[in-house]
Amino acid sequence: MSAKTSTLHAAVPISSWSHLAREMPPCAMRVAIIHYWLTNMRGGEKVLEQICEMFPEADIFTHVYDEKGVSDRIRKHRVNTTLIQSLPFAQKHYPYYLSLMPQALEQLDLSEYDLVISSEAGPAKGVITRPDSLHICYCHSPMRYIWDQYGQYFRQAGWMSRLGMLAFGQSLRSWDVTSAARVDHFIANSNAVAMRIQKFWRRKAEVIPPPVDTARYKPNGDRGEFYLYVGEFVPYKRADLAIEACTKLGRRLIVIGDGNGVAGLKKIAGPTIEFLGRVPNQVLADHYANCKALLFPAEEDFGIVPVEALASGAPVIAFHRGGAKDYVSPGENGVFFDEQTIPSLVNAMMRFEAVADGFDPYAISRGASYFDTPQFIRRMQNAILEQMSLRADQRKWIGQLRDRWAKVDQRIAPQSASDVMDAMDEASA
Repeated sequence: MSAKTSTLHAAVPISSWSHLAREMPPCAMRVAIIHYWLTNMRGGEKVLEQICEMFPEADIFTHVYDEKGVSDRIRKHRVNTTLIQSLPFAQKHYPYYLSLMPQALEQLDLSEYDLVISSEAGPAKGVITRPDSLHICYCHSPMRYIWDQYGQYFRQAGWMSRLGMLAFGQSLRSWDVTSAARVDHFIANSNAVAMRIQKFWRRKAEVIPPPVDTARYKPNGDRGEFYLYVGEFVPYKRADLAIEACTKLGRRLIVIGDGNGVAGLKKIAGPTIEFLGRVPNQVLADHYANCKALLFPAEEDFGIVPVEALASGAPVIAFHRGGAKDYVSPGENGVFFDEQTIPSLVNAMMRFEAVADGFDPYAISRGASYFDTPQFIRRMQNAILEQMSLRADQRKWIGQLRDRWAKVDQRIAPQSASDVMDAMDEASA
Protein backbone atom coordinates (compact mmCIF):
# COMPACT_ATOMS: atom_id res chain seq x y z
CA MET A 1 0.00 0.00 0.00
CA SER A 2 1.14 3.56 -0.61
CA ALA A 3 0.35 4.57 2.98
CA LYS A 4 2.78 3.35 5.62
CA THR A 5 1.59 2.01 8.94
CA SER A 6 1.90 4.52 11.76
CA THR A 7 4.00 3.68 14.83
CA LEU A 8 1.08 4.89 16.93
CA HIS A 9 -1.25 2.05 15.92
CA ALA A 10 -3.00 0.19 18.73
CA ALA A 11 -6.22 -1.78 18.57
CA VAL A 12 -8.12 0.47 20.98
CA PRO A 13 -11.82 -0.35 21.38
CA ILE A 14 -13.75 2.68 20.16
CA SER A 15 -16.40 2.30 22.84
CA SER A 16 -13.71 2.30 25.54
CA TRP A 17 -12.09 5.47 24.22
CA SER A 18 -15.49 7.15 24.06
CA HIS A 19 -16.44 6.15 27.62
CA LEU A 20 -13.14 7.19 29.17
CA ALA A 21 -12.94 10.46 27.26
CA ARG A 22 -16.17 11.55 28.91
CA GLU A 23 -14.72 10.77 32.36
CA MET A 24 -11.86 13.22 31.89
CA PRO A 25 -12.03 16.53 33.79
CA PRO A 26 -13.48 19.46 31.81
CA CYS A 27 -11.14 21.48 29.64
CA ALA A 28 -11.29 25.27 30.03
CA MET A 29 -10.82 25.74 26.31
CA ARG A 30 -14.11 26.45 24.49
CA VAL A 31 -14.55 24.37 21.33
CA ALA A 32 -17.09 24.77 18.53
CA ILE A 33 -17.67 22.15 15.84
CA ILE A 34 -19.34 23.32 12.61
CA HIS A 35 -21.01 20.66 10.45
CA TYR A 36 -22.93 21.40 7.27
CA TRP A 37 -26.20 19.58 8.15
CA LEU A 38 -27.20 16.79 10.51
CA THR A 39 -30.06 14.78 9.07
CA ASN A 40 -28.59 11.25 8.84
CA MET A 41 -25.47 9.20 9.56
CA ARG A 42 -23.11 8.93 6.61
CA GLY A 43 -19.34 9.21 6.22
CA GLY A 44 -19.11 12.85 7.25
CA GLU A 45 -21.15 12.20 10.39
CA LYS A 46 -18.86 9.28 11.32
CA VAL A 47 -15.95 11.72 11.27
CA LEU A 48 -18.00 14.17 13.31
CA GLU A 49 -18.65 11.48 15.93
CA GLN A 50 -14.94 11.00 16.54
CA ILE A 51 -14.26 14.74 16.74
CA CYS A 52 -17.09 14.96 19.27
CA GLU A 53 -15.46 12.24 21.36
CA MET A 54 -12.16 14.12 21.33
CA PHE A 55 -13.97 17.19 22.66
CA PRO A 56 -16.88 16.00 24.86
CA GLU A 57 -17.82 19.54 25.96
CA ALA A 58 -17.81 21.01 22.43
CA ASP A 59 -20.86 22.79 21.05
CA ILE A 60 -22.08 21.82 17.58
CA PHE A 61 -23.38 24.31 15.01
CA THR A 62 -25.21 23.17 11.88
CA HIS A 63 -27.71 24.46 9.35
CA VAL A 64 -30.33 21.76 9.84
CA TYR A 65 -30.70 19.25 12.68
CA ASP A 66 -32.88 16.15 12.78
CA GLU A 67 -32.32 14.62 16.20
CA LYS A 68 -33.84 11.30 15.15
CA GLY A 69 -31.42 10.94 12.25
CA VAL A 70 -28.15 11.08 14.21
CA SER A 71 -26.36 8.91 16.74
CA ASP A 72 -26.42 9.09 20.53
CA ARG A 73 -22.84 10.37 20.49
CA ILE A 74 -23.89 13.45 18.56
CA ARG A 75 -27.12 13.96 20.51
CA LYS A 76 -25.11 14.20 23.76
CA HIS A 77 -23.71 17.52 22.57
CA ARG A 78 -25.49 20.85 22.55
CA VAL A 79 -26.55 21.39 18.95
CA ASN A 80 -27.21 24.91 17.67
CA THR A 81 -28.75 25.62 14.27
CA THR A 82 -28.55 28.51 11.84
CA LEU A 83 -31.57 30.38 10.51
CA ILE A 84 -31.98 27.67 7.86
CA GLN A 85 -33.60 25.39 10.45
CA SER A 86 -36.56 27.77 10.82
CA LEU A 87 -37.35 27.94 7.11
CA PRO A 88 -40.28 25.94 5.68
CA PHE A 89 -39.60 22.24 5.02
CA ALA A 90 -35.91 22.77 5.78
CA GLN A 91 -35.26 19.34 7.29
CA LYS A 92 -36.17 17.63 4.03
CA HIS A 93 -35.50 20.27 1.40
CA TYR A 94 -32.46 22.09 2.84
CA PRO A 95 -30.50 21.88 -0.47
CA TYR A 96 -32.92 24.46 -1.90
CA TYR A 97 -31.63 26.94 0.69
CA LEU A 98 -27.98 26.55 -0.30
CA SER A 99 -27.71 30.16 -1.46
CA LEU A 100 -28.73 31.38 2.03
CA MET A 101 -26.23 29.27 3.92
CA PRO A 102 -23.22 31.62 3.58
CA GLN A 103 -25.15 34.44 5.27
CA ALA A 104 -26.52 32.02 7.87
CA LEU A 105 -22.99 30.91 8.80
CA GLU A 106 -21.72 34.47 9.09
CA GLN A 107 -24.51 35.33 11.53
CA LEU A 108 -23.26 32.76 14.04
CA ASP A 109 -21.55 34.35 17.06
CA LEU A 110 -18.45 32.29 17.80
CA SER A 111 -16.66 34.93 19.84
CA GLU A 112 -16.58 32.69 22.93
CA TYR A 113 -14.69 29.85 21.25
CA ASP A 114 -10.93 29.28 21.32
CA LEU A 115 -10.89 26.37 18.88
CA VAL A 116 -13.23 25.98 15.90
CA ILE A 117 -13.28 22.77 13.88
CA SER A 118 -15.39 22.84 10.73
CA SER A 119 -16.47 19.70 8.91
CA GLU A 120 -16.91 20.70 5.27
CA ALA A 121 -18.77 18.98 2.45
CA GLY A 122 -21.55 21.55 2.37
CA PRO A 123 -21.14 25.13 3.61
CA ALA A 124 -19.44 25.02 7.03
CA LYS A 125 -15.99 26.63 6.91
CA GLY A 126 -17.30 30.16 6.24
CA VAL A 127 -17.87 31.08 9.89
CA ILE A 128 -16.27 34.22 11.30
CA THR A 129 -14.01 33.56 14.30
CA ARG A 130 -11.94 35.58 16.75
CA PRO A 131 -8.50 36.71 15.51
CA ASP A 132 -6.80 34.73 18.27
CA SER A 133 -8.85 31.55 17.79
CA LEU A 134 -7.67 28.53 15.81
CA HIS A 135 -9.89 27.36 12.94
CA ILE A 136 -9.15 23.92 11.51
CA CYS A 137 -11.27 22.60 8.65
CA TYR A 138 -11.60 18.87 8.05
CA CYS A 139 -12.69 18.82 4.42
CA HIS A 140 -14.51 15.82 2.94
CA SER A 141 -14.50 17.71 -0.36
CA PRO A 142 -15.12 21.19 -1.69
CA MET A 143 -18.74 21.35 -2.85
CA ARG A 144 -18.57 19.36 -6.06
CA TYR A 145 -21.96 20.57 -7.26
CA ILE A 146 -20.56 24.10 -7.61
CA TRP A 147 -17.06 23.08 -8.77
CA ASP A 148 -15.87 20.08 -10.80
CA GLN A 149 -19.29 18.38 -11.08
CA TYR A 150 -21.28 21.55 -11.73
CA GLY A 151 -21.92 20.63 -15.37
CA GLN A 152 -23.06 17.11 -14.48
CA TYR A 153 -25.45 18.37 -11.79
CA PHE A 154 -26.77 21.05 -14.16
CA ARG A 155 -27.55 18.51 -16.88
CA GLN A 156 -29.42 16.27 -14.44
CA ALA A 157 -31.31 19.08 -12.66
CA GLY A 158 -34.89 20.13 -13.29
CA TRP A 159 -35.67 23.53 -14.74
CA MET A 160 -36.22 25.20 -11.35
CA SER A 161 -32.92 23.89 -10.00
CA ARG A 162 -31.17 25.04 -13.18
CA LEU A 163 -32.49 28.56 -12.67
CA GLY A 164 -31.15 28.51 -9.13
CA MET A 165 -27.76 27.26 -10.27
CA LEU A 166 -27.56 29.98 -12.91
CA ALA A 167 -28.63 32.66 -10.44
CA PHE A 168 -26.42 31.69 -7.50
CA GLY A 169 -23.64 29.42 -8.80
CA GLN A 170 -21.11 32.18 -9.48
CA SER A 171 -21.70 33.99 -6.19
CA LEU A 172 -21.45 30.72 -4.24
CA ARG A 173 -18.11 29.93 -5.88
CA SER A 174 -16.81 33.43 -5.09
CA TRP A 175 -17.88 33.12 -1.46
CA ASP A 176 -16.43 29.61 -1.26
CA VAL A 177 -13.01 30.88 -2.33
CA THR A 178 -13.18 33.97 -0.11
CA SER A 179 -14.22 31.99 2.97
CA ALA A 180 -11.30 29.58 2.52
CA ALA A 181 -9.06 32.41 3.72
CA ARG A 182 -10.83 32.29 7.11
CA VAL A 183 -9.42 28.83 7.81
CA ASP A 184 -6.05 28.53 9.54
CA HIS A 185 -5.35 24.93 8.57
CA PHE A 186 -6.99 22.49 6.17
CA ILE A 187 -7.12 18.73 6.62
CA ALA A 188 -8.31 16.67 3.64
CA ASN A 189 -9.65 13.14 3.85
CA SER A 190 -7.65 11.99 0.81
CA ASN A 191 -4.98 13.16 -1.59
CA ALA A 192 -7.67 13.60 -4.24
CA VAL A 193 -9.52 16.06 -2.02
CA ALA A 194 -6.25 17.82 -1.14
CA MET A 195 -5.75 18.38 -4.87
CA ARG A 196 -9.24 19.90 -5.18
CA ILE A 197 -8.53 22.21 -2.23
CA GLN A 198 -5.34 23.38 -3.93
CA LYS A 199 -7.11 23.77 -7.30
CA PHE A 200 -10.25 25.60 -6.19
CA TRP A 201 -9.15 27.42 -3.02
CA ARG A 202 -5.38 27.70 -3.63
CA ARG A 203 -4.65 26.30 -0.15
CA LYS A 204 -2.46 23.42 0.94
CA ALA A 205 -4.00 20.65 3.01
CA GLU A 206 -2.69 17.97 5.32
CA VAL A 207 -4.15 14.52 4.56
CA ILE A 208 -5.72 12.48 7.36
CA PRO A 209 -7.91 9.58 6.19
CA PRO A 210 -11.35 9.30 7.82
CA PRO A 211 -11.96 6.71 10.56
CA VAL A 212 -12.85 3.18 9.50
CA ASP A 213 -13.68 0.54 12.10
CA THR A 214 -11.33 -1.99 10.52
CA ALA A 215 -10.97 -3.99 13.75
CA ARG A 216 -14.50 -5.37 13.36
CA TYR A 217 -13.63 -7.11 10.08
CA LYS A 218 -11.69 -10.37 9.89
CA PRO A 219 -10.07 -12.04 6.85
CA ASN A 220 -10.94 -15.51 5.62
CA GLY A 221 -8.24 -17.59 4.03
CA ASP A 222 -10.74 -19.37 1.75
CA ARG A 223 -12.16 -16.85 -0.70
CA GLY A 224 -15.45 -17.52 -2.43
CA GLU A 225 -16.25 -17.51 -6.15
CA PHE A 226 -18.50 -14.45 -6.25
CA TYR A 227 -17.75 -10.78 -6.81
CA LEU A 228 -19.31 -8.18 -4.51
CA TYR A 229 -20.76 -4.71 -5.01
CA VAL A 230 -21.77 -2.61 -1.98
CA GLY A 231 -23.31 0.86 -2.19
CA GLU A 232 -26.29 3.06 -2.84
CA PHE A 233 -27.99 2.91 -6.21
CA VAL A 234 -27.27 6.47 -7.30
CA PRO A 235 -25.84 7.31 -10.73
CA TYR A 236 -22.30 8.32 -9.74
CA LYS A 237 -21.71 5.04 -7.85
CA ARG A 238 -21.87 3.25 -11.24
CA ALA A 239 -23.37 -0.02 -9.97
CA ASP A 240 -24.45 -0.51 -13.59
CA LEU A 241 -20.82 -1.08 -14.61
CA ALA A 242 -20.33 -3.88 -12.08
CA ILE A 243 -23.62 -5.52 -13.09
CA GLU A 244 -23.04 -5.32 -16.83
CA ALA A 245 -19.42 -6.46 -16.60
CA CYS A 246 -20.35 -9.53 -14.54
CA THR A 247 -23.29 -10.26 -16.83
CA LYS A 248 -21.02 -10.08 -19.87
CA LEU A 249 -18.45 -12.42 -18.30
CA GLY A 250 -21.02 -14.74 -16.74
CA ARG A 251 -19.55 -14.13 -13.28
CA ARG A 252 -21.60 -14.31 -10.11
CA LEU A 253 -22.13 -10.90 -8.50
CA ILE A 254 -23.84 -10.21 -5.20
CA VAL A 255 -25.20 -6.68 -4.93
CA ILE A 256 -25.76 -5.19 -1.47
CA GLY A 257 -27.50 -1.84 -1.12
CA ASP A 258 -30.63 -0.06 -2.27
CA GLY A 259 -31.90 3.14 -3.79
CA ASN A 260 -34.30 4.56 -6.35
CA GLY A 261 -32.36 3.05 -9.24
CA VAL A 262 -32.86 -0.59 -8.26
CA ALA A 263 -35.58 -1.25 -10.86
CA GLY A 264 -33.37 -0.07 -13.72
CA LEU A 265 -30.40 -2.08 -12.49
CA LYS A 266 -32.46 -5.26 -12.26
CA LYS A 267 -33.50 -4.79 -15.88
CA ILE A 268 -29.90 -4.92 -17.10
CA ALA A 269 -28.86 -7.75 -14.76
CA GLY A 270 -28.28 -11.23 -16.11
CA PRO A 271 -28.95 -14.54 -14.32
CA THR A 272 -25.65 -14.44 -12.42
CA ILE A 273 -26.57 -11.25 -10.54
CA GLU A 274 -28.18 -11.46 -7.08
CA PHE A 275 -29.66 -8.46 -5.25
CA LEU A 276 -29.76 -8.67 -1.45
CA GLY A 277 -30.88 -5.11 -0.63
CA ARG A 278 -29.80 -3.74 2.74
CA VAL A 279 -28.34 -6.36 5.07
CA PRO A 280 -27.32 -6.49 8.77
CA ASN A 281 -23.72 -5.55 9.57
CA GLN A 282 -22.67 -9.14 10.26
CA VAL A 283 -24.07 -10.34 6.93
CA LEU A 284 -22.15 -7.57 5.19
CA ALA A 285 -18.95 -8.55 7.05
CA ASP A 286 -19.42 -12.18 6.01
CA HIS A 287 -19.76 -11.20 2.36
CA TYR A 288 -16.66 -9.01 2.54
CA ALA A 289 -14.70 -11.93 4.02
CA ASN A 290 -15.89 -14.51 1.49
CA CYS A 291 -16.06 -12.63 -1.81
CA LYS A 292 -13.57 -13.17 -4.61
CA ALA A 293 -13.07 -9.40 -4.82
CA LEU A 294 -14.96 -6.15 -4.32
CA LEU A 295 -15.90 -4.21 -7.45
CA PHE A 296 -15.64 -0.46 -6.84
CA PRO A 297 -16.49 1.48 -10.03
CA ALA A 298 -17.17 4.89 -8.43
CA GLU A 299 -15.00 7.96 -8.07
CA GLU A 300 -15.29 8.73 -4.36
CA ASP A 301 -13.74 11.44 -2.23
CA PHE A 302 -12.34 8.65 -0.05
CA GLY A 303 -14.48 5.49 0.00
CA ILE A 304 -15.21 3.63 3.23
CA VAL A 305 -16.56 0.45 1.58
CA PRO A 306 -13.28 -0.57 -0.13
CA VAL A 307 -11.33 -0.12 3.11
CA GLU A 308 -13.85 -2.31 4.95
CA ALA A 309 -13.39 -4.93 2.23
CA LEU A 310 -9.59 -4.69 2.51
CA ALA A 311 -9.84 -5.12 6.28
CA SER A 312 -11.73 -8.34 5.54
CA GLY A 313 -8.89 -9.51 3.31
CA ALA A 314 -10.77 -8.94 0.05
CA PRO A 315 -8.89 -7.55 -2.98
CA VAL A 316 -10.47 -4.48 -4.58
CA ILE A 317 -10.95 -3.83 -8.29
CA ALA A 318 -11.33 -0.05 -8.39
CA PHE A 319 -11.70 2.85 -10.80
CA HIS A 320 -8.35 4.65 -10.91
CA ARG A 321 -9.61 8.00 -9.65
CA GLY A 322 -10.41 9.65 -6.34
CA GLY A 323 -9.71 8.28 -2.89
CA ALA A 324 -9.09 4.71 -4.08
CA LYS A 325 -5.60 5.76 -5.16
CA ASP A 326 -4.72 6.18 -1.46
CA TYR A 327 -5.34 2.57 -0.48
CA VAL A 328 -5.43 0.30 -3.55
CA SER A 329 -1.96 -0.86 -4.53
CA PRO A 330 -1.88 -2.96 -7.73
CA GLY A 331 -0.32 -6.35 -7.17
CA GLU A 332 -0.62 -6.07 -3.39
CA ASN A 333 -4.32 -5.65 -2.63
CA GLY A 334 -6.14 -5.03 -5.87
CA VAL A 335 -6.31 -3.92 -9.49
CA PHE A 336 -7.20 -0.58 -11.13
CA PHE A 337 -9.18 0.14 -14.30
CA ASP A 338 -8.71 3.48 -16.05
CA GLU A 339 -12.09 4.21 -17.66
CA GLN A 340 -15.64 3.96 -16.37
CA THR A 341 -16.62 1.65 -19.21
CA ILE A 342 -17.64 -2.00 -19.37
CA PRO A 343 -14.60 -3.04 -21.51
CA SER A 344 -12.20 -1.37 -19.09
CA LEU A 345 -13.74 -3.08 -16.04
CA VAL A 346 -13.94 -6.44 -17.85
CA ASN A 347 -10.25 -6.15 -18.73
CA ALA A 348 -9.37 -5.42 -15.10
CA MET A 349 -11.39 -8.42 -13.90
CA MET A 350 -9.59 -10.69 -16.36
CA ARG A 351 -6.21 -9.34 -15.24
CA PHE A 352 -7.22 -9.90 -11.63
CA GLU A 353 -8.37 -13.48 -12.24
CA ALA A 354 -5.02 -14.30 -13.84
CA VAL A 355 -3.22 -13.49 -10.58
CA ALA A 356 -6.00 -13.90 -7.98
CA ASP A 357 -4.26 -16.76 -6.15
CA GLY A 358 -1.30 -14.50 -5.41
CA PHE A 359 -3.21 -12.15 -3.09
CA ASP A 360 -2.72 -12.80 0.63
CA PRO A 361 -5.94 -11.94 2.53
CA TYR A 362 -4.13 -11.65 5.85
CA ALA A 363 -1.53 -9.25 4.47
CA ILE A 364 -4.30 -7.23 2.84
CA SER A 365 -6.15 -7.03 6.15
CA ARG A 366 -3.04 -5.95 8.07
CA GLY A 367 -2.44 -3.13 5.60
CA ALA A 368 -5.97 -1.81 6.11
CA SER A 369 -5.28 -1.26 9.83
CA TYR A 370 -3.59 2.00 8.79
CA PHE A 371 -7.11 3.44 8.47
CA ASP A 372 -8.49 2.19 11.80
CA THR A 373 -10.36 4.65 14.02
CA PRO A 374 -7.67 4.96 16.74
CA GLN A 375 -5.24 5.98 14.01
CA PHE A 376 -7.57 8.77 12.91
CA ILE A 377 -7.96 9.98 16.51
CA ARG A 378 -4.22 10.18 17.09
CA ARG A 379 -3.49 11.85 13.77
CA MET A 380 -6.13 14.46 14.51
CA GLN A 381 -4.76 14.98 18.01
CA ASN A 382 -1.26 15.49 16.67
CA ALA A 383 -2.45 17.84 13.92
CA ILE A 384 -4.36 20.00 16.40
CA LEU A 385 -1.43 20.12 18.83
CA GLU A 386 0.98 21.03 16.05
CA GLN A 387 -1.20 23.91 14.87
CA MET A 388 -1.55 25.17 18.44
CA SER A 389 2.21 25.07 18.87
CA LEU A 390 2.59 27.47 15.93
CA ARG A 391 0.38 30.15 17.54
CA ALA A 392 1.33 31.99 20.72
CA ASP A 393 -2.31 32.51 21.76
CA GLN A 394 -3.02 28.78 21.51
CA ARG A 395 0.01 27.29 23.26
CA LYS A 396 -1.59 27.63 26.68
CA TRP A 397 -4.06 24.87 25.77
CA ILE A 398 -1.49 22.28 24.72
CA GLY A 399 -0.77 21.01 28.22
CA GLN A 400 -4.45 20.47 29.03
CA LEU A 401 -5.08 18.54 25.85
CA ARG A 402 -1.90 16.48 26.14
CA ASP A 403 -2.81 15.43 29.66
CA ARG A 404 -6.41 14.66 28.79
CA TRP A 405 -5.66 12.56 25.74
CA ALA A 406 -2.63 10.81 27.27
CA LYS A 407 -4.68 9.71 30.31
CA VAL A 408 -7.27 8.17 28.04
CA ASP A 409 -4.58 6.31 26.09
CA GLN A 410 -2.84 5.09 29.23
CA ARG A 411 -6.03 3.63 30.65
CA ILE A 412 -6.87 1.80 27.45
CA ALA A 413 -3.49 0.71 26.12
CA PRO A 414 -0.61 1.34 28.56
CA GLN A 415 1.90 -0.22 26.18
CA SER A 416 1.38 2.60 23.67
CA ALA A 417 1.38 5.57 26.06
CA SER A 418 5.06 6.43 25.57
CA ASP A 419 4.63 6.44 21.80
CA VAL A 420 1.65 8.74 22.11
CA MET A 421 3.53 11.17 24.33
CA ASP A 422 6.55 11.13 21.99
CA ALA A 423 4.30 12.04 19.08
CA MET A 424 2.64 14.82 21.07
CA ASP A 425 6.06 16.19 22.05
CA GLU A 426 7.01 16.34 18.39
CA ALA A 427 3.76 18.11 17.52
CA SER A 428 4.18 20.81 20.14
CA ALA A 429 7.94 21.29 19.84
